[in-house]
Amino acid sequence: MENRKVYYGLMEVAGMRLYVGVSECGLMFVGSDGADIGELERWAVRKKGIDLTEGQDKIAPFARELALYLSGARREFDLPLDFAGTAFQEAVWQALLRIPYGQTRTYSDIATEIGKPEAVRAVGTAIGANPILMVIPCHRVIGKNGKITGYRGGVAMKKQLLRLESAGSALPKVAF
Repeated sequence: MENRKVYYGLMEVAGMRLYVGVSECGLMFVGSDGADIGELERWAVRKKGIDLTEGQDKIAPFARELALYLSGARREFDLPLDFAGTAFQEAVWQALLRIPYGQTRTYSDIATEIGKPEAVRAVGTAIGANPILMVIPCHRVIGKNGKITGYRGGVAMKKQLLRLESAGSALPKVAF
């Protein structure tokens, strides 16, 4: 397989530090708050054929949309996404993209929506493999009992995103 160039950079916004990766086709990766470059590098190794290249200018339009979202000034993302997973993962991620801003769904809801009501655990695994935090809004998925469950970015980050969306309150100071 020919290597695919992915440009990456670090953005800092609302007290968060996130690595972002983009290809010529769109956004491919949004990292966890405070994670080091290793999180991006491990993702690239698992994807195989990814050639990481520093490119702050390439991530700038995507960083702007993320910054606007985290400041409360944007509820939807317009820039293209470039993700690939198994057919099952992609079905789950597409279902996540349909969850409206400020709303939540359960893992069971997602399993039912994709026509696999018995696959709740597999849905959880697919959600955990989501490479594009916030934009593919896996933070909007909660436990059936209403509890906040795991999140690649950490439970604190998930709670922060849910608070942002439910209260409509802006996080302070946008800079990248």
